[in-house]
Amino acid sequence: MILFDLRCRAGHVFEAWFASSTAYADQVGAGQVPCPFCGDTAVAKAVMAPSIAAKGNRRGETPLPALVKHALQQLAAAQTKALAGSQWVGDTFATRARAMHQGEEDHKPIHGLASLADVKSLVDDGVAVAPLPLPVVPPEKIN
Repeated sequence: MILFDLRCRAGHVFEAWFASSTAYADQVGAGQVPCPFCGDTAVAKAVMAPSIAAKGNRRGETPLPALVKHALQQLAAAQTKALAGSQWVGDTFATRARAMHQGEEDHKPIHGLASLADVKSLVDDGVAVAPLPLPVVPPEKIN
């Protein structure tokens, strides 16, 4: 996992996690990374402060990066468990979720990709959707 500070055209700065630099480029290029403040999908990497390691003579202190790493591992494990019985449907997520909501398709757990506009439309129509806390690598991109 890699963390980037991103900035939209309106100047909002926010953090986003990606599986890799390639995943970042793919998702931003496809307009799948909206600004959480204004929804703008034209985002780019912002200047980030360097990560400086703590001095080795500090004893008894738990370094924050280790705590963050542990928390992210726990979150990733919980997300993996939650998605264990769910089907990856890629960019057909919005269509499939709407079809299930309207009774045109059997209900089953799915996850995939959707644009901010599609998600807003689903929510407006009463379709229960929720974002995943961490990005999901599509099955065809897992090595």
